[in-house]
Amino acid sequence: MDMTSKTVMITGASRGIGAQAARIFAEAGANVVLLARSQDAIADLAGEIGAKAIAIPCNVARFGEMSSAVEMTVKAFGGLDVLINNAGVVDPISHLADADPDAWGQLIDINVKGVFNGMRAALPALKARGGGSVLTISSGAAHNAIEAWSAYCASKAAVNMMNRSLHLEEGANGIRAIGLSPGTVATEMQRKIKESGINPVSQLDWDVHIPADWPAKCLLWMCGAAADKYCGEEISLRDDDIRRAVGLI
Repeated sequence: MDMTSKTVMITGASRGIGAQAARIFAEAGANVVLLARSQDAIADLAGEIGAKAIAIPCNVARFGEMSSAVEMTVKAFGGLDVLINNAGVVDPISHLADADPDAWGQLIDINVKGVFNGMRAALPALKARGGGSVLTISSGAAHNAIEAWSAYCASKAAVNMMNRSLHLEEGANGIRAIGLSPGTVATEMQRKIKESGINPVSQLDWDVHIPADWPAKCLLWMCGAAADKYCGEEISLRDDDIRRAVGLI
């Protein structure tokens, strides 16, 4: 997939899937815009990638910051072609009866409002290019209740429906809205899940988790015409046919 002259904005780019996506897209020729609250981490990653990358400290839960990030992106690279909504948290891992209301709400601010803010801020710039891709990290938790993950499951279900809504409203305007359910990935989030020890996911052996570059490579593949049939839907990286199409097996 050749992304030369394309510009990709990635939220949650400081580590895990986001950081790997930045590297993969840069290798494919894209300009990459790294967004995260961890200023030092994204600055280091931008330095690693080189002139094709810029780092913008940003809290996705604040629309003003997302809007400013899009403006800076357009100013730096002339436009925006792909938004990857990757930023997300799993805390609080807690049974509903014991959940801290503020922590529960903070997850919704990041996982749900953050995705909305990204879509809302990026749409004018994407449409100015005649269209573009909005790729959003989903989860199997969007479809199945998991013990002590009420906030996370609710947020991913909301994200799945937001993706469908974006396709319904903007598909005719060239916006390709696709979700990606990557399965369990060997990232810091999985370490937090492991430490909680609460549900079956926390009991998984570490070696069953896929490396972060697998979903990153899938995101790159999703920018191509082969993924058009999934617009408005969600791709599962557990699917061997998808893994084969991406070149992972």
